[in-house]
Amino acid sequence: MNNQRLTQTQRQELKLSPQQIQLMKLLQLPLIELEQRIKEEIEANPALEESHENDYEDNEPIADDTDNGENDDYNDDEVDFSKDDEFDITDYLQDEDIDDYSYKLQTNNYSADDDPYETPIVNEETFQDYLNQQLAYRNLTEKQLQIGEYIIGNLDDNGYLSRPIPNIVDDMLFTMNVATTEEEVGEVLHIVQELDPPGIAARNLQECLLIQLQRLQEENPFVDVKLSITIVKDFFEEFTKKHYDKIAKKLEVSNRELKAALDEILKLNPKPADASTSSAKNIHYITPDFFVFVHDGKVELSLDGRNTPELHISKTYLKMLDDFAKSKDSRQMQEATQFVKQKIDAAKWFIDAINQRQNTLYITMKAIVDIQEEYFLTGDETKLKPMILKDVADKVGLDISTISRVANSKYVQTPYGTFLLKFFFSEGITNDEGEEVSTREIKKILKDAVENEDKANPMTDEQLMLVLKEKGYPIARRTVAKYREQLGIPVGRMRKKI
Repeated sequence: MNNQRLTQTQRQELKLSPQQIQLMKLLQLPLIELEQRIKEEIEANPALEESHENDYEDNEPIADDTDNGENDDYNDDEVDFSKDDEFDITDYLQDEDIDDYSYKLQTNNYSADDDPYETPIVNEETFQDYLNQQLAYRNLTEKQLQIGEYIIGNLDDNGYLSRPIPNIVDDMLFTMNVATTEEEVGEVLHIVQELDPPGIAARNLQECLLIQLQRLQEENPFVDVKLSITIVKDFFEEFTKKHYDKIAKKLEVSNRELKAALDEILKLNPKPADASTSSAKNIHYITPDFFVFVHDGKVELSLDGRNTPELHISKTYLKMLDDFAKSKDSRQMQEATQFVKQKIDAAKWFIDAINQRQNTLYITMKAIVDIQEEYFLTGDETKLKPMILKDVADKVGLDISTISRVANSKYVQTPYGTFLLKFFFSEGITNDEGEEVSTREIKKILKDAVENEDKANPMTDEQLMLVLKEKGYPIARRTVAKYREQLGIPVGRMRKKI
């Protein structure tokens, strides 16, 4: 018996249009990636063009004073991109004044008096080039040179060789058709480890420190590092755990002798790649999306649109659409009209999305500045108020996910440094006086307490808990441990110094 039957159910779903999805993607892009995205869209859509400096006369920047009612009811979750589905030529032509086209992008926050500048990027040699140049001066066979270059090519950003020697042997055979042995690779590895900076091509921290100490002993015989070498070679685990009493007892040395040896070890570089020339490092520039200034006791905010081009609909495509609409009706002409209309639609939607992105970014950052105004006036981290995504979302009338997209990858330049927007968000707790304070304030006090502690007898988490309690912040020891770990502060035993 067939028990299949047809049923009808009703359910409510929320579906985003392609244009809304486009806006969400644009929101989460930082400024550099947005510039690239705009360039790609211009290349892909001939109906979208970049405005030149004199194309328009009404390039108004996004001003600091936005309290004019235009953004009060703005909510990107309620944007309707599906209006005017039926084709109407008047949707794209506004009288005969194409230069006054309303879809242009207005993001220029700089006056004509500003001097445009670009940061020059110089082509420099890489860290691998620096090492390969040194290797070329060694008296090596062609095969040894190939092995050495392969080893150098497998070093990580810190200068360590994490690829095991047996794997290198296999790799060279399969990828380069070079047959070698573990002994040959080991010999060449030793030669690479003799290059500058000292410690390069080590396979772990212990070997890295030993290479540097042995190099120091060879190059400067007046410096006695024998005890330092013994500690790293035979007591490395005790050294990393700071069990200095055990080391002193086993080696039968005084605290003064032990401290001198430890000082030599602490002078070494655990990341030898950092010790190389500046060309070894890839320089990354942060481009802030916002600028915050303090003038006459008032916080001023501007949105960076200097490198974002102004956009408008192509006059050529608008004229084509007008000509097609006036021509005789035919199937071929309808297809051409539809193609041009789709391109103009896509350009219109993209420009609208860019404008809405700029507005959303501005009102979000404005809300953050309003909430954290005391911090922006003083630069004192303890003045930061508890603030979560919901606080900003409620203030500007946007969805929490939208605020998250804005805060996740955007930077703001302030008089006190350049920060990710996430820096200004923190949870809050209640102090002894019943006031809600930011966890960042507590972390600042915790950090200061550790910096000012007796290094020979560092405080435990229990003692740090008591310090915070005395200052009016009654929190549990496990919470102190959590904050300490978030600050990157090791446990008391690991902070001990002789």
